[in-house]
Amino acid sequence: MQSVFAGYALGLSLIVAIGSQNAFVLRQGLRGEHVLPVVLVCALSDALLIAGGVAGMGALVRAAPWLEGAMRLAGAAFLIAYGLRSLWSAWRGGAAMTAGRGVGSLRAALLTCLALTWLNPHVYLDTVLLLGAVSGEAAWPLGFGIGAVTASFSFFFALGFGARLLAPVFERPGAWRVLDAGIGVTMWLIAAGLLLG
Repeated sequence: MQSVFAGYALGLSLIVAIGSQNAFVLRQGLRGEHVLPVVLVCALSDALLIAGGVAGMGALVRAAPWLEGAMRLAGAAFLIAYGLRSLWSAWRGGAAMTAGRGVGSLRAALLTCLALTWLNPHVYLDTVLLLGAVSGEAAWPLGFGIGAVTASFSFFFALGFGARLLAPVFERPGAWRVLDAGIGVTMWLIAAGLLLG
């Protein structure tokens, strides 16, 4: 179970960072447009990427044992940089999230969602490479992957369907600052674990 919880924690901390994909899901949720298909596409896409990372990186590390240390350092560097970006965002403050205009049809929403997911280079860095590399260190890599997939599904469903409840909170820029600061600290803690582990 420790591997499942570790996968869940790392998966959640990586996915909760507000990027273009999450902002899109949040906006769809605030508008109440095509929420179920959008969150399913996001979660299933993440599940495929995580499975590829856990299966592929595990095999790669077994074939080239030196790769584990290199990936751990690269993952820590990525997390430190990403954490710094989040902390800088928290320091500067941001604008409030508003629902804005919708994308229109279900087809347009799904195509936008797929583009934001599969054409984003960061998704390959954190979901495939970082989660894949860290899963190789877990006592039960499959359990780690299951935890990460569960984090993805729970996050996207909570974000999409909980957006209406969060609307009053995220209309205030201060809420984004708190969220960004929390993400930055979490990223740095995970990076420290990678470097010290």
